Amino acid sequence: MDLVKRVYQLTEDFPDREKYGLVAQMRRATISVPSNIAEGQARRSVREFIQFVSHAEGSAAELETQLILSTDLGYCPNARVQETLAVLDEIRKMLGALSRKLASGIPTKN
Repeated sequence: MDLVKRVYQLTEDFPDREKYGLVAQMRRATISVPSNIAEGQARRSVREFIQFVSHAEGSAAELETQLILSTDLGYCPNARVQETLAVLDEIRKMLGALSRKLASGIPTKN
């Protein structure tokens, strides 16, 4: 949830012309991370949970690209983006660990 707040604050000063472009994409991607975790956890199977964690990982990767692009376009200071990327990196590590932990509890087929 901290990541969502950071991205919303970061994108507030983007040019108005990006309101329905990059800003909307970045906000959707960041909201998708905790939303997919929540939805996956509410599912009835571990396999479905893993699938939703994977969706969250994909959204995190999408957001990383958009954050880098926002700096390259000069829409926000590099220092603020680097702080957000550091938080995002930690979240990506946690998602990977969660996915591995969930997968370790699934019986393998012989």
